[in-house]
Amino acid sequence: MMFDKAPETLLNVLMVLDYVGVAVFAVTGAIVASRKSMDFIAFLFFATMTGVGGGTLRDLILGVPVFWTKSEGYLLVCFGVSVLMWFGAHIVEGWGKPLRWADAIGLSAYCVMGAAKSMAVDHMPLVAILLGASTATFGGILRDVVAGDPTAIAKPEIYVTAAFTGAAVFVVLTLVGFSLWPAALIGALAAFIIRGGAILRGWTLPGYSAPKP
Repeated sequence: MMFDKAPETLLNVLMVLDYVGVAVFAVTGAIVASRKSMDFIAFLFFATMTGVGGGTLRDLILGVPVFWTKSEGYLLVCFGVSVLMWFGAHIVEGWGKPLRWADAIGLSAYCVMGAAKSMAVDHMPLVAILLGASTATFGGILRDVVAGDPTAIAKPEIYVTAAFTGAAVFVVLTLVGFSLWPAALIGALAAFIIRGGAILRGWTLPGYSAPKP
């Protein structure tokens, strides 16, 4: 399997996606803190909790060392995002739907990241897909629950499905022989397109409806 043949390439893919996911999700946490007029420590808390939440869940399930305990770089990224957003959250808010778009970018990176790390650890495709979706969505859900806001998963528009699709595309492409970077980019793009469609056009899936007696 290609995960055994290219450990250095895999490591580079994981590292880049991990930092992208942490940074972008940290931005979403800071945006929530800014909207609630919180102090800087709360900014730091929300940015860090959201940035590392999904990856923490992934590593705990996989039984491997939690990624941010092995390198301070991730926490420094969250701190840097907190500082930048403390002074510039009002600018970001002027861009239009910044929370949802930043969340979409983080989801796209992290669904592939979670799946890739799972494949590197146990090579089980279905587990990798589920962990990819969980990694991509848990941080945002945790952020909304702590903030007392409605979570994206509870809304009708597509959210978890986008993460699930991105992870599945990545895993399938690697299994049929695609190299890691193209597979990662295509998987992340698939997730972003689906989530972007939900944001722009309100894409949804049919909901459950009990049969009429």
